[in-house]
Amino acid sequence: MKFIILQADGMPDRPLKQLDNKTPLEVARTPTINRILEKSEVGSVNHIPKGFKSGSDVGNLSVLGYDPVKFFTGRSPLEAESIGINLGKNDITFRCNLVNIVNINESSIMEDYSAGHIKTEKAHTIINYLKKFIDNKNNVLYPGVSYRHILVSRNPIDQIETTPPHDILEKNIDKFLPNGSDSSEIISIMKVANKKIKDFKDEFSQFKNEKVSDIWLWGEGKKTILPNFEEINGINGSVISAVDLVKGIGKCAGLDVINVPGATGYLDTNYAGKVKAGIQSLINNDFLMLHIEAPDETGHEGDCQKKIQAIEDLDSKVLKPLIDELDSNFKNYRLCIVSDHPTPIELRTHSYEYVPYIIYEKNSNLSNHNFKNFTESIVGQTENVINDGYKLLNLSLIHI
Repeated sequence: MKFIILQADGMPDRPLKQLDNKTPLEVARTPTINRILEKSEVGSVNHIPKGFKSGSDVGNLSVLGYDPVKFFTGRSPLEAESIGINLGKNDITFRCNLVNIVNINESSIMEDYSAGHIKTEKAHTIINYLKKFIDNKNNVLYPGVSYRHILVSRNPIDQIETTPPHDILEKNIDKFLPNGSDSSEIISIMKVANKKIKDFKDEFSQFKNEKVSDIWLWGEGKKTILPNFEEINGINGSVISAVDLVKGIGKCAGLDVINVPGATGYLDTNYAGKVKAGIQSLINNDFLMLHIEAPDETGHEGDCQKKIQAIEDLDSKVLKPLIDELDSNFKNYRLCIVSDHPTPIELRTHSYEYVPYIIYEKNSNLSNHNFKNFTESIVGQTENVINDGYKLLNLSLIHI
């Protein structure tokens, strides 16, 4: 038996007036999901434990079967693992976003958490320029993918609190800067970066129109240690994603992390390449998590038409060819479609609602419902509820 999780990051949403009080998932054309729905188990699941901020770090740990209460140490250590940074036990890492902050009526407003989804090559040029002014014996910048990078600090930092930039879109940043007794140096680094990015754009005219003005440091944490996935689940597996966070979780779990050329984490990602690599990985492995980031990114953008496109692309460019290839290559498989959290258009950030899931098995009828469409309405109408999301993988997917 092969086991596959299709993780539709941030796909669930809330009703929108511009969609006649429907959600993007309700409006999107998803014939492939609806085709398998008839023979599938459905339910609702919560991946964000009480007291935790709703985010892809906590959510993806839970999707992969790890209890965040036991194993979550911060977002950036997971991304650092993906990049290949060898962290010491006392090192503190920060996620370093390239962002665009604009001045409106003498207020500094977070306009874009992603620097316009800056291309990786351009982002590396900026980060490598900033390294000349930020790197020292205690702090080192590491380039990542697109707008997502890492700062490692070797200073003792215990008292600091940071805020994700996607949580403060269109807000004055002054109330959300890092705070706490150990925050002064981190704020100083951000101020240096602001000045040097201005100098950089003045010096290199080809970057003049890029929507990038600053770095934003957040998601602090120490090295993450996870139990080996194969040892606790009895099957080996792989992870395919465009984002370092999910790759980092995969590496910490001892899963094969497969890098796909052209995987961007956005609408322009290489869907076909990800599906092909996933099928190839299942020849030698029994488990695959295929992570699709675009629904989350378009939710953060607050663009309902783009989010509808992301959902329809997931159905037509990922799920349909994936099922076709699975049917052709494997006698038996079980497929779970789930999200880590909602990313509602109206909020432009993550929320805390339970999310629907579907489990489909080749040549089996797991149906426990009468739903005709896979939407958020399942959450309020199903009696099949998993409160501790990390249990979904083992209890409902692998050992259903």
